[in-house]
Amino acid sequence: MTVRILLADDQPLVRSGLRVLMTDHPGLEVVGEAATGLEAVRLTGELLPDVVVMDIRMPGMDGIEATRRITSGPTTARVLVLTTFDEDEHVYGALRAGASGFVVKDMALDDILAAIRVVAAGDALLAPGVTRRLIADFAAERSEAAAPRRPPAAIEGITEREREVLTLVGRGRSNSEIAQDLFITVATAKSHVSRLLTKLGARDRVQLVITAYEAGLVSPSS
Repeated sequence: MTVRILLADDQPLVRSGLRVLMTDHPGLEVVGEAATGLEAVRLTGELLPDVVVMDIRMPGMDGIEATRRITSGPTTARVLVLTTFDEDEHVYGALRAGASGFVVKDMALDDILAAIRVVAAGDALLAPGVTRRLIADFAAERSEAAAPRRPPAAIEGITEREREVLTLVGRGRSNSEIAQDLFITVATAKSHVSRLLTKLGARDRVQLVITAYEAGLVSPSS
């Protein structure tokens, strides 16, 4: 199956470079390019891509707001954030807005292409190291007086085992690592994750990670 891609970046050289590099890879098709967040939202509705590779910092509407509009809209497009992660404090906001993962601009091409395929397949791209950084960003962002964005009551409907799985997902564990930690099969771990997605109304694994942060199941010291 061909993955249809929309490139959203305000730098023409970045867009053209990615387009040229992707052209030679079977199964990937760049269907459009956007130079602003607003244009990305419009073209997503018109071209119906599978994946939007989205820069965060763009003039006018930034990538975070564009991501929010795309993921809350009628299309099934998934957003993969394009960023200089180590310097960009807005990655957490983009993920919370509905992005399914991120790629760093200086990553190897094969890693970027693999990330696009992972997101297109319906999974989320979130490595344990990234999870730790997101937790730190989230903790720094909230003041002691601020109310949690997602109250603990939001997870009261899950079982104790599902709570354990959600905590491990929040720590960046893969299904196989969850299975090992809880002494269950990988298939059972995957089933628990699927039920959590349904019960919590989460779009993908990234949203489960964020839910774990906001419900207080995971902390920066975890």
